Amino acid sequence: MIHVEGSDFKDEQGRTLLLRGVNLGGSSKVPFTPNGASHILDGFFNHRQVSFVGRPFPLAEADEHFTRLRHWGFTFLRLLTTWEAIEHAGPGQYDEEYLDYLYAIVKKAGEYDMTLFIDPHEDVWSRFSGGDGAPGWTLEAVGFDMTHFKETGAAIVHQTYGDPFPRMIWPTNNGKLAAATMFTLFFGGNDFAPNTKIEGEPAQEYLQRHYIEAIRQVALRLKEFKHVIGYDSLNEPGRGYIGVADLIEPLTEVETGALPTPFQSMLLGAGIPQSVDAWERGFFGPRRVGTQLMNPEGVRAWREGYECIWKQNGVWGLDAAGKPVLLDPDHFAIVNGHQVNFSQDYLRPFANRFAQAIRSAQPGALIFVETTPNLQPPVWGEEDAPDVVNAIHWYDGVVLFLKQYSPWLGYDAINSKLVLTPGAIRSSYTRQLGLLKHSLPTPQGTAPMLLGEVGIPFDLNGFNDQIHAANRSLQTLEDNLISFTWWNYTADNTNVRGDQWNGEDLSIFSRDQQHDPKDINSGGRALEALLRPYPKATAGQPLSLHFDYHTGSFEFIFRHDPAVTAPTEFYVPAFQYPRGCKVEVSDGSYELDAAGQRLVYHHSLEKDTHVIRIHR
Repeated sequence: MIHVEGSDFKDEQGRTLLLRGVNLGGSSKVPFTPNGASHILDGFFNHRQVSFVGRPFPLAEADEHFTRLRHWGFTFLRLLTTWEAIEHAGPGQYDEEYLDYLYAIVKKAGEYDMTLFIDPHEDVWSRFSGGDGAPGWTLEAVGFDMTHFKETGAAIVHQTYGDPFPRMIWPTNNGKLAAATMFTLFFGGNDFAPNTKIEGEPAQEYLQRHYIEAIRQVALRLKEFKHVIGYDSLNEPGRGYIGVADLIEPLTEVETGALPTPFQSMLLGAGIPQSVDAWERGFFGPRRVGTQLMNPEGVRAWREGYECIWKQNGVWGLDAAGKPVLLDPDHFAIVNGHQVNFSQDYLRPFANRFAQAIRSAQPGALIFVETTPNLQPPVWGEEDAPDVVNAIHWYDGVVLFLKQYSPWLGYDAINSKLVLTPGAIRSSYTRQLGLLKHSLPTPQGTAPMLLGEVGIPFDLNGFNDQIHAANRSLQTLEDNLISFTWWNYTADNTNVRGDQWNGEDLSIFSRDQQHDPKDINSGGRALEALLRPYPKATAGQPLSLHFDYHTGSFEFIFRHDPAVTAPTEFYVPAFQYPRGCKVEVSDGSYELDAAGQRLVYHHSLEKDTHVIRIHR
């Protein structure tokens, strides 16, 4: 059983754990029946009659995939589900068949000695606002007409946009009307939309109550499993408009495509045409490339009988001449004279409410906390839920957004600048992740960190680029001794459609590249970098970890804890050492189980620190 002590993960024997796993899986964002891959428009808006049974894979395939993942050393899973998968048919209508299926998948994972936590996945609110997560009825409940999001610019959606879908454009939906409105209502409707109610209930209370109860249904179903150690509160929660002081500037850090300002988005949704700035992204950052007239036909994003929520709540209105005017520019930035902070004032109370509900079903569950990308997590106080984990995400931004790898070009997300030369990139990335590792303060010091997502796109220019890009990210994780779940493993990844969602192709396995089903590694991608030795359980405090995939040279240094008598255990992949390996230890003794890909090291008490080296 995994638990936390200070900023470390520990096992029952007191050993420090370095968790390595994957997100399972990329296509869990979309329905299995009918096929919900994001390029398919047919039946898209028939959102109540869907099934996620079969995500991440059909139960009949479970043995194959769990065998492969275990062989690859990925024994810790971030298992994706979605609110939509559980409650798609309507408020309070839970898909019992899906919950039974999820139970069977989790039970099977336990048979392979997998440990996992549940990730209620969500990107830019919902499939119907260009991402995944929330059921379609949540948008309808507040008055949106999802069939008009394209004309009104309320969201850019693969199904209605068509192919080719612009690469990595979906994050811009965080600043568009649909997702920004829903996240604002979900986290801060009481403050920012007090006039907006759903079935007579405040929108914030209604949405949070349904979301949390849906995930609690999962906890109730899985509570018997000891290998389910916890629950993520919400994947990449958007702040919506909360904290935005300037409603006439684009609300996105990913400048690409037509980007209406928040005020323009509200007007477009109300059927008022707008001339909007258009942007494109290149190696040296975004640039404005012109303007685009949006919604010339005056289509509304709201259903018949519904008015713009933000007009109802006094953000904007019409003057005597019928011209739209911004009435309350500070509406989302100031509440009762207080400058709002999304993470502290809205995300933290939600995470506490979520933790209380989940622990009513599974006492002792760890709660994994995320915040909006590039926003600081909240400060955790004595009054807040204990045993939280910092589950922030990090990607090599140049590789992810440009789908290009260069050893000479990186990006410093903290200081918003390019980084040049391999040495400078490694130093910058190590420093960035080091800061993120300590970014969730708690009364006990710093919450332990599990990097919830890190990965690379595999539709890069060359095969070697995939290996180099993956290795660069993994070196950064090793430099900081960080646990992680790699994004991602998609059982039905294809060469043409990748992970079946918004043109992404980040899966470390592709069925289309599995040329020999009898070879457990066939279909794997960038395995030269991904399959590397690591200390699974350390009898003390890890100090440094290095691996060179070119030579197979591995070195690990740790300081032993006198109170821990159990040995230190390593994963040693046969993939890296097909002809066996040579082990060197500074002291003590070891046993190598090549067939089991396992090295067990017994330290002596003659030294405080110990060194283990492995060579081909």
